[in-house]
Amino acid sequence: MIFVHGAVVDSFTRCTHYHSDVDIIAIKFKCCGLYYPCFQCHDEVRQHETKRWRKEELKEELVVLCGNCKKELTFGEYNDGASRCAFCQARFNPKCALHYDLYFDLG
Repeated sequence: MIFVHGAVVDSFTRCTHYHSDVDIIAIKFKCCGLYYPCFQCHDEVRQHETKRWRKEELKEELVVLCGNCKKELTFGEYNDGASRCAFCQARFNPKCALHYDLYFDLG
């Protein structure tokens, strides 16, 4: 089982910052290799600079955790899934894309 760090409020990886029905992912941070529900959860407990995943690293690296089925996804599986898990079809929050630049260097 993968442990999700931060201000987690339920078994679906929701946190005190993001806790709607579709806020059910956690992201593996490149800087520490740990899963957090969001950047705020990471920043509240870590005392290091956040590093973003480079585009070329995202092809193979498992960087997203589905809070419903607990499967790890590559960025491609996560991003190409029309806001749904590639494994269990659980709905993800499409607004997470607004924060991609905090986690991923896609340029």
